Amino acid sequence: MIPLPLLFRGKVRDVYEVPGGGAAAGPGGRVGAAGSGRHGRAAASSGGARQPGSLLLLVASDRVSAFDVVMAEPVPDKGRVLTQITAWWLSTHLPGIPHHVVSVRTGEIADAVPALAGCEAQWAGRATLVRRTAPLPVECVVRGYLSGSAWKEYRESGTLAGEPLPPGLAESDPLVPAIFSPATKATEGHDENITLGRMAEILGKGAGSVGVEGAVIPGARNDGAATPGADLAAELRRRSLDIYERGRAAAAQCGIILADTKFEFGMAPDGELLLIDEVLTPDSSRFWPRERYRRGRPQPSLDKQPLRDHLDGLADWDKRHPPPRLPERVIAATADRYREVFRRLTGTGLEQYEAPRFGGEARADRVRASGAKAGEAGASGVEAGGGLAAGVSGRGRGR
Repeated sequence: MIPLPLLFRGKVRDVYEVPGGGAAAGPGGRVGAAGSGRHGRAAASSGGARQPGSLLLLVASDRVSAFDVVMAEPVPDKGRVLTQITAWWLSTHLPGIPHHVVSVRTGEIADAVPALAGCEAQWAGRATLVRRTAPLPVECVVRGYLSGSAWKEYRESGTLAGEPLPPGLAESDPLVPAIFSPATKATEGHDENITLGRMAEILGKGAGSVGVEGAVIPGARNDGAATPGADLAAELRRRSLDIYERGRAAAAQCGIILADTKFEFGMAPDGELLLIDEVLTPDSSRFWPRERYRRGRPQPSLDKQPLRDHLDGLADWDKRHPPPRLPERVIAATADRYREVFRRLTGTGLEQYEAPRFGGEARADRVRASGAKAGEAGASGVEAGGGLAAGVSGRGRGR
């Protein structure tokens, strides 16, 4: 058991509060849990209670879901792959992108949160210490190829989120240029594709609860001609496309097609817009091996496709809980697929990979200072929700 208050448990990720430090509260006293996304989401209200900490610990488990059902058997190393591949992208190909990650290194996290010492086996390699933010209520999806829900809508109406696409496209055709296709965050089931205009409306309506009114948005107009929602939507679009293009180019050098991906962003207490949650992972993206790409059909993916293929072939399972028992060969094949995409991208195996540092010695000193009081407070035990979690959801990829 990890001796920190449990904020919520998503389908594949657990989020713990690191007691101590300041609160990342927006207007109205509401505090959001960074690293929410399709693995779970929470908003907490101070309500006169103790101030929540400014740091969270995200722990990516080996749990795996398919068709919105969590399987009973874990997939070995899946959590480590998701955690370390995010850190790899941020440290190697996304310099200058503000993000919420403080550390993924076991020693640094243990130094910052002394309560975690002695239970490293439960979180080492799969834990991320992050700044707490107020997550924005939209997902930022970028599509470079016509697949998934986008292909389904195009096949039926020739549109994407109601906007027309060129005629005559086939499944898995490239979209040039890539399309920014935001989506709602559904509490259950899959997300809904929306237009940029609808995204701006949602962000505008939620300005007070997520701190959008005080957002620091580079290049935003301050003459009243644009709403905070419109300015923020434009900035999210710009950043998302920038990150996708960097990821696409890097993946291409490894023989991988980055077909589409989703990003999530949150607002720090000082108004800084931060990239949060997992970044360019097999669970948030479609990675296709270039050597097997053929237009006009679904593509093999470097993710949990062996699991989905197995479940699709079960005539006696209705894709509802409880899940069927998984054969060892399916578990092993799925684990191998996650390890393969990690190895192809980073050029090294998971066991040989050395986790990066974020911010150098000065940042590490700040981390230790922020967590100096967390050991005593965190040792009080796990608070399962404890009135902090106002909303939790965990969803599979539905793009």
